[in-house]
Amino acid sequence: MVKPEEVLIVENDEGEIVRELMKESDTITLYKSMKEVLVYLTHLDVENTEEIMSAKLARQMDGTEWSWDNLNKLCWAIGSISGAMNDEVEKKFLVTVIKDLLGLCEIKRGKENKAVVASNIMYIVGQYPRFLKQHWKFLKTVVNKLFEFMHELHDGVQDMACDTFIKISQKCKRHFVIQHPHEIMPYIEEILGTIDGITSDLQPQQVHTFYEAVGHMISAQQNKAQQDRLIEKLMELPNRAWTAMMTQARQNTDSLNSPDNIKVLGNVLKTNVAACSSIGAPFITQIGHIFLDLLALYKAVSSLVSEAIAAAGPIATKTPRVRGMRTIKKEILKLIETYISKAENLASVNSEMIPPLFEAVLTDYARSVEPAKDAEVLNVMASIVTRLEVVIVDKIPIILEATFECTLNMINKNFEEYPEHRVAFFKLLQATNKFCFEALIRMPPNQFRLFLDSIVWAIKHTMRDISDIGLTIVLEILTNINAHPDASIVNAFYSAYFLSILQDIFFVLTNAFHKSGFKLQIMILGHMFATVDSGQITAPLFNPATVPNPAMTNQEFIREYVVNLLQTAFPHIQPAQVRKFVFGLFENKDQNVFRGHVRDFLVTLKEFSGDDNSDLYIDEREAEAARKKQIEREAALRIPGMIKPSERPDADDGMTD
Repeated sequence: MVKPEEVLIVENDEGEIVRELMKESDTITLYKSMKEVLVYLTHLDVENTEEIMSAKLARQMDGTEWSWDNLNKLCWAIGSISGAMNDEVEKKFLVTVIKDLLGLCEIKRGKENKAVVASNIMYIVGQYPRFLKQHWKFLKTVVNKLFEFMHELHDGVQDMACDTFIKISQKCKRHFVIQHPHEIMPYIEEILGTIDGITSDLQPQQVHTFYEAVGHMISAQQNKAQQDRLIEKLMELPNRAWTAMMTQARQNTDSLNSPDNIKVLGNVLKTNVAACSSIGAPFITQIGHIFLDLLALYKAVSSLVSEAIAAAGPIATKTPRVRGMRTIKKEILKLIETYISKAENLASVNSEMIPPLFEAVLTDYARSVEPAKDAEVLNVMASIVTRLEVVIVDKIPIILEATFECTLNMINKNFEEYPEHRVAFFKLLQATNKFCFEALIRMPPNQFRLFLDSIVWAIKHTMRDISDIGLTIVLEILTNINAHPDASIVNAFYSAYFLSILQDIFFVLTNAFHKSGFKLQIMILGHMFATVDSGQITAPLFNPATVPNPAMTNQEFIREYVVNLLQTAFPHIQPAQVRKFVFGLFENKDQNVFRGHVRDFLVTLKEFSGDDNSDLYIDEREAEAARKKQIEREAALRIPGMIKPSERPDADDGMTD
């Protein structure tokens, strides 16, 4: 059996056991094929499969076939058939396997030997969550062994121990917070009581994984008072360091210039983010404890960053000191964003958290020089709008006033600078349009025009993700306008912007550089022609004084307008062909027929001739790929063991708790 992607420890070309730094796609593909064969063989004769594997394991135990390679291949094969046996056979088989491997770990000498055995134990237990959930004593034994491995300093062992621990925590979380027979307390209490010792040899990022794993367990506690107490106990060590740092900073802000202090604060904040991401809404007990300190720290660090840039210029943003301080700001924003994305009492968030947050964060963003503006601010605002939706509609003007024009001025000079700000900026506009459209409608006309201009600029962007966001926003604006109950607003919008939007969509549609956006371009175009044809727009889309025909309708005008637009842009196309194409835009109501009609026209343009036009068929390719994937998945789900435990949807396979 070849190596599965979950295994992080490998033997290199020099015969040393090391951490794998890069996944090999060929190996992963081969593993999937070999797993499929082994699962089929297990179904054909489960007893024979068990006998062969048990015999090979016995020869590892007595040393007759002992080698890293042999043990690895055997254990990877055992892990690959998870779910292929029935409960009773699996229980009997796994009890033997895990006991033997734990014994092998004890008797083998040498760090490399122990690292190999440890990695195989961790891989197998991670593949059999159903077994662990049904056998608490084994689960507890395995977790205690993982805690031992967390002190093993051999490269990769600690990482794999933490990764396996979080997988088990996600799949078996409820078992850690209930009191089992013959035990004096839930196991979570033991973990929290010894958390300092368990994590003493872990690197910071491994500690964060550990806290996230314990957070999953705490999230399963249904008693709120008990849950709050567990959260308080979990965060005891980080809070102790946080309080010491905050006390020091209040006495002397120069303490924030210390690289060591910045490092400590960064790790404490990342620990909070990790715990919050798994605990969710109940983490409010911890957020409430540190929220005002978070904002005070944000302001203090922002002030120090601004002073550094004022003294040394934009180059200051590249110095380790300023980069460390900006990391603090980003982690504060990430923590607040993580909590708000999981919060349940949105009214409380809006009334109690948002005002002081905006005062600290938006004021700093608006005031900062361009190199010091953090794209994370825009991401947080987009997340807040997405989560709170109409609850936050009255605060949209405050958000846009602080972020819109100053960010637009950063990104509209060219298509390259501030790439993170570009994506975050348009995500904020998309969230605002999708969830708080009324706030946009209430904008003064000149500001709304600037908003639309920025979206049009996005659809012409050379970065595909930004042009796709721009196209999506345009489509959502048109959808929102059509659904608006006030006909006067619908007419006013289309009278002012219909022709310019139509012209810009045709610009990107007929530009070979923007073929990747064909799907969204077609959806917008179809929407616009259907809107005109339906008669929903009752105001004229033209100036009646400049049209000779007094009985001119919007349908006739748009038809002639598009004919003239295309003939001017593509004089080499025969007028009859252009006219036939434009008339077809009104006649083809079905989306698939409409798409084919436009595509047939595009391939006749010299701009598209000789090019790779595969992007024009991306819709069909994606639909076919999705159909095949669904068929393959449905077929695999019918065969027990064919789908990995982490990908199975059913509750009784150990994935949910």
